[in-house]
Amino acid sequence: MTTGSIAVDIGASSGRIIKGYLEENQLKLEEIYRFENKVVKKGAYVCWEIDTLFAEIITGLKRCAKEEGELISIGIDTWAVDFVLLDENDQLLTDAVAYRDPRTDGMMADVFEIISKERLYLETGIQFQKFNTIYQLYYLKKTYPDLLHKATSFLMIPDYLNFLLTGVKANEYTNATTTQLVNAFTKKWDTDLIEKLGINPEMFHEILPPKTKLGNVKKELVGEIGFDLDVILPATHDTGSAVVSVPEVSDTIYISSGTWSLIGVENTFPICVTKALDGNFTNEGGVEYRYRFLKNIMGLWMIQEVKRQYNNQYSFAELVALAHEAYPFQSIVNVDDDRFLKPDNMIEEIEKYCMETCQVPPTTPGEVAKCVFDSLAASYQKAINQLEEIYEKEFHTINVIGGGSLNEMLNQLIADTTGKEVLAGPVEATAIGNIVVQMMANGELEGIEQARNLVKNSFSIKRYKAGTA
Repeated sequence: MTTGSIAVDIGASSGRIIKGYLEENQLKLEEIYRFENKVVKKGAYVCWEIDTLFAEIITGLKRCAKEEGELISIGIDTWAVDFVLLDENDQLLTDAVAYRDPRTDGMMADVFEIISKERLYLETGIQFQKFNTIYQLYYLKKTYPDLLHKATSFLMIPDYLNFLLTGVKANEYTNATTTQLVNAFTKKWDTDLIEKLGINPEMFHEILPPKTKLGNVKKELVGEIGFDLDVILPATHDTGSAVVSVPEVSDTIYISSGTWSLIGVENTFPICVTKALDGNFTNEGGVEYRYRFLKNIMGLWMIQEVKRQYNNQYSFAELVALAHEAYPFQSIVNVDDDRFLKPDNMIEEIEKYCMETCQVPPTTPGEVAKCVFDSLAASYQKAINQLEEIYEKEFHTINVIGGGSLNEMLNQLIADTTGKEVLAGPVEATAIGNIVVQMMANGELEGIEQARNLVKNSFSIKRYKAGTA
């Protein structure tokens, strides 16, 4: 009988339940269930509907019960930095406030008054983004100190979903590192830093690595869904899972391309030097305690918002086609400007940026789309230049993984802009990484190298070279 594992992969706009199994020495994937994810306004804050997400997971698992073969394990991955706090009775003290909420405005400067930017980077190796968990927690410290005092459990989004599934409370390593509260070298909570911020370190749980078997599904849920599963920690940070699926990492820069673009390389040690700090590169934890040395760049969020602003009258494929027709329009924007993080109107912000920088503003859907794609390619080129300067070496290939690898126009733009060969795929990078880590934990794969060889033999990769469009 075929055995399989389930990846619960939840992104900023949707979640999926994907079954993975081995067949003739290849990894096969089957999407079982898909559901919507969105932020909603709750009181003064923009929040994720965390209980709805868990209900959707249960609905998906009920559908999995009808699948052929034996399902033996499940792993959950989501985005980073966001969290909930529980009281002594395991009741929610906070909503799952979304990182795009502006509550952290000004918090970074306040934290730097307590611990310097340089010291913070030296200890954690994590990039500075105003929505990092450290600044979200410091906002609560300043605004709702009594609430923070009552908190006995800090759980990030996948940690909380795992708690609902198993009753076990733990913090998974790859996601924990994105809080900017984990020491990059000890791989443990930096209690000295946490205490300096006036936050109770006791509410943080043990940090567990990917491949840890957390427990089994709670008995009452087994009765509801119809079967039991081992709940295994993948890299619960979706980018951490995605990077596991990069087939070759020795001489390759990867771009995990989705709502965000994460561009970097894999290391066995953190790089906390001045050049990395100046370039705002991060050292996020990876599977088998590898480090994801990368830069966070605004990604396809911009074109997603453009599509929404046009009332979804154009598909993404149609926007790409219109961008092709918009040649020779050439204006570009700085995609990492905070104005593009959560604007009321993405198209108007792009137009205003162009006018403020004495460029021709886009006037058609094709010109808007071309502006976004050209701007992303330009930002990738800048990040690659910084990366190669820090490493003092030239990388020859770029592997684009995730949903963005389907965008042939952007892939060719990256090749043309950087002069490097671009490898596109696998598309389902995050789910693949999630599943192969479960397979490692289950003894079906020996380690990350074997997992990557399996990915290489299971999924096709498309190649792009400069000037071949």
